[in-house]
This record gives sequence, structure tokens and C-alpha cells, in this order.
Amino acid sequence: MSDLPILDFVLTNYKNFNSRATRDALLAYWAHVENGGKMFWAVAGAMSSAQLGITLAPAIRAGLIHGMSVTGANLEESLFRLVAHHGYKDFPEYRYLTKQDDTKILNDRMRRVTDTSIPEDEAFRAVEKDIVPMWKNASAENKRRFWHEYFYELIQKIDPKIHEGNPDECWLLAAAKAKLPIVVPGYEDSTFGNVFTSYVKHGDVSASISKSGIEYMAAFYDQYKELSGGPGVGFFQIGGGIAGDFPICVVPSIKYDLQEPVKPWAYFCQISDSTTSYGSYSGATPNEKITWDKLTETTPMFVIESDATIVAPLILRALLECKQDPKGANALIQKRMK
Repeated sequence: MSDLPILDFVLTNYKNFNSRATRDALLAYWAHVENGGKMFWAVAGAMSSAQLGITLAPAIRAGLIHGMSVTGANLEESLFRLVAHHGYKDFPEYRYLTKQDDTKILNDRMRRVTDTSIPEDEAFRAVEKDIVPMWKNASAENKRRFWHEYFYELIQKIDPKIHEGNPDECWLLAAAKAKLPIVVPGYEDSTFGNVFTSYVKHGDVSASISKSGIEYMAAFYDQYKELSGGPGVGFFQIGGGIAGDFPICVVPSIKYDLQEPVKPWAYFCQISDSTTSYGSYSGATPNEKITWDKLTETTPMFVIESDATIVAPLILRALLECKQDPKGANALIQKRMK
């Protein structure tokens, strides 16, 4: 049996269609980072509730991911999985639930996300009692921070004794410890974005203590310039929406708005089940991004039309094998790709 079983499986079996795209995206990713390039991830959807951290956290620790853009929901839900894992309930037959079934789930104080559910009291309210004092202290001291910085501090302050999830599988904890550059565009559209707004409305905290999306982009200008040094930085996107739209715009904005030289993105891959349709950015082909000066005609581009909960862990696990045994991985790639 191969010492690189996932990589070997992909190289042996993934020949055409979406499997070929998966294989080629994996190989180009590995070639880029092995050459000293960086990789930036944009994560939409409910990937934290789907426990992507099982492979995402080790990849961060292994230096395979160098920056991230995530929705406010993915940010907080990584924390929820760490502190309230035992309270989650799964609904594998969710397609057959009635409206009455979902009303019962509501009354049971569970919040369903497809086939799983977040426990309100163990997750939302437990985190609220810890983060609200942080907001109030920041308001009293007139200190301003980025949204993720509150969560970076909180997740590292939590007593490990109350961890219910495996901390090694918490991507937010891995990112916080690595001080990973991160942007959280549109964080108002999340549970704790709403909670924060309610405290602002009641006058308990100041809205100004959380830096804006404009400030995120301004800071990202500098982060991008640093990440894109050397062989450049690639863009690996799960899903669509603002998590991807926001950071990929940094290249044309530096070029046209700041009127400064900038390297284009050095790689692009999107895993999405959104079909191409009129005006759909989430389903747009990478070629369209050339016209916006986000990518170039020489950028390695891949679209994997599949479920990210299936494809992303496969790619990450194979990359981890490559990282652990680069020489063996390169020999196997050369052998299988003849």
C-alpha cells in the first residue's frame, strides 16, 4: 500500500470531468506552494458547521494556507463547534422534514443548517456571555479592532477544559495561533453580527469598536502585497458570495484605484455547485475575471463543480501527504502522470 494513499487514489482514478479538475487543481496547488508561493482561501457556505476544520486546521498548521476570507457565520461557527459540539443534533433525513418538524426544532432551541443544527443555548448564548464584556471594555476604552480579532482573542482565552470539540480540528484556533491574515467581509450578516447590532441599538456598546469593511480592504492592500511576494499568492475559493468577491477585487483596486504596481493572483480554483447563469457571479467562469483584471490568461484556473464538503477535504488531505513527504509525492506524481 502507498504511503501517500489519498494522493495515489486521486492520481490513479481521477481522469476526466470534475475528477480531472480536482486532480489538476491539486497538482497545481502543490507545485505553487512547493515553489514558495502562498495560497489564500475564501470560504463561503456553512463549511464550519460541516466540520471542514478537520482538514482545514491541519493544513493551516502545515503552512499550506497563508490567509483567509470567511463569512461571519463561518468564523463564529468554528468557535461554536469547539465549545458546543456535544449539543449539535443531526438530521440525516432533513429532506423529508415537514414545516411542523422544523417548528419543533425551533422550539427545541436548535438552529438547523441543512442536516445538522446548532444548539442556541450551548453555542450562541454561551459565547455571548464571553464576547459581550470584550465589546463593552473596548467601548469604555474607545479601542477599535477588526471583527476577527475579537474572536482570535476569545478562542485562545477559553479554558481547554470546556472544549467539547477536538481543538486540533478547529480551524479558527489554528488561524489565531498562526496569526493568519484574515478578512471577514459583511460580518453584520451573521448571528453575532446581529447580536452586536442589538447591543449597539440599546446603547450598550459603540458601533465604532468594530472596524468596517472599508478598513478591512485598506488593510488587505498591504497584506496582499506581502503575500504576493516571490512566486505570488493563489486564490482557492469555496462557494460564492462576498467571501470570494471581496478579496479577489484587491488586485484591480490596487492597480486602478491606488494606481500602484501589483502582481495578479497566481492561481485560481473554485469549488462550487452554482451553475453558470445570466449575471451569476458565483457561477461565472474564471475567464470572466480576466476582463476585470483579477486573473490573466496565463493564470492556472480550475472550476470544480461539486460539493465542497466532499472535494475540499480530499484535496487538503492529499496536500498534507505531499507536505509530509515531498520527495515521495513528487516521485509518485511523475510516475502516475506519465
